[in-house]
Amino acid sequence: MRVLQVCAEIFPLLKTGGLADVAGALPLALRPLGADMRVLLPGFEAILNGLEDAAVVAELHPPGGMHLARGARLLYGRLPRCDLQAYVIDAPAYYRRGGGPYDDHGDNHLRFGLLGWVAAALAQGLDGFWQPEVVHAHDWHAALAPAYLRAAEQALHRRLARTVYTVHNLAYQGMYGAQRFGDLGLPGHFYGVQGVEFHGHVNFMKAGLYFADRITTVSPSYAREIQSPEQGCGLDGLLRSRMMSLSGILNGVDPAVWHPATDAYIAAPYDADHLDGKAACKAALQAELGLAQDPLRPLACVVSRLAEQKGLHLVLQALPRLVEAGGQFALLGSGDAWMEAAFRELAQAHPQAVSVRIGYDEPFAHRLIAGSDVILVPSRYEPCGLTQLYGLQYGTLPLVRRVGGLADTVADTRLETVDQDATGFVFDAFDADALVWGARRALALYRRPADWRIVQQRGMRQSWDWGGPARQYLQLYRSLSH
Repeated sequence: MRVLQVCAEIFPLLKTGGLADVAGALPLALRPLGADMRVLLPGFEAILNGLEDAAVVAELHPPGGMHLARGARLLYGRLPRCDLQAYVIDAPAYYRRGGGPYDDHGDNHLRFGLLGWVAAALAQGLDGFWQPEVVHAHDWHAALAPAYLRAAEQALHRRLARTVYTVHNLAYQGMYGAQRFGDLGLPGHFYGVQGVEFHGHVNFMKAGLYFADRITTVSPSYAREIQSPEQGCGLDGLLRSRMMSLSGILNGVDPAVWHPATDAYIAAPYDADHLDGKAACKAALQAELGLAQDPLRPLACVVSRLAEQKGLHLVLQALPRLVEAGGQFALLGSGDAWMEAAFRELAQAHPQAVSVRIGYDEPFAHRLIAGSDVILVPSRYEPCGLTQLYGLQYGTLPLVRRVGGLADTVADTRLETVDQDATGFVFDAFDADALVWGARRALALYRRPADWRIVQQRGMRQSWDWGGPARQYLQLYRSLSH
């Protein structure tokens, strides 16, 4: 089965979040199952620099207001660092800019509209040597692909490739003023309630949700939650109307990238049966961060965007109490400026107990998770979450809120569950007191080393690789061809 994955970033070439990890790992997991996988990406500089043996597939002549892309080229070649074959849109005026890949200079609707249009063009035979049977679009950046495909089908009066649209975070929808619709070159009747219109705006994500044959999101719990007004971000009605086409498939972890037995970034290798290396990783991390080098002090970490959604303002409120209780804390992330400043102030006030590093550093993220005892993920909502899965893999017990993929992947530890299914700590209320209560339970277990090791080893022995999710996606693709 020929499958085209459409996305805006891919690990290890370009990463702003978990989407890149999924985009890099899922095609590799599908390939051994018999899927003929190719990816379509915008020609950001980091992606073009990773493309080898590139050949020009076609000159691009997109519709509407995409004037800057006219004369741009679609390239096809290899991404050796990803081990994938890829189409890359070489449109310098759109993608070769300074700053982040999603920085908006007033034309993001065109930059990512082009991505969807090219996906639909490939499904119509733009590459005479390969034509996808399924187009799998990820998040709002690729959400117009199903819309452009439906428009082409209406014009040609025949079905083309089937479409799957995956929501990674419903809160980021790609919203633009109504006046932008004409720039996209879609049929006029697509601007309506049964189409891309949303309260007088163009909504990319709504287009994906409305026009795709099947919708997935990245955990079963999140698939249920987004059908409610509380977490539906205004699209819950549409999602309820499409509930028979909506499913949740948990993300996986690529063991070639995230496994403590083979991780070249960490101070010492270890696994569930040989945990001495984890103690060495903790000692090395405490030394690197200038924290008090005490193996008996529990060390909690956060690797995250600094945003209200992630619940990190709760961490700010709880942290003085956790330090007072004897804990240490280390953070890697960036985001809201006030939050960055507040974490820096706490680190300055408690230099032996708190360390904060603003930004993102992939090797340091590995060292941080391997060397910590607990990883905090107190999110308001969490479609899937990957850091808690990394924590489980590395014997770093997750402390999470019972929401979305966190609820699907972490089993709470209580006295009666230590010997049963416990893998971490779960709390319910979205407030600092609930977080502190969960942290105090973690501290109590940490003081019982034998029980701690039982829970730690159980989490490490679970399988979170991409094999299971890939089989579910392949079954979904095949169901569309019947």
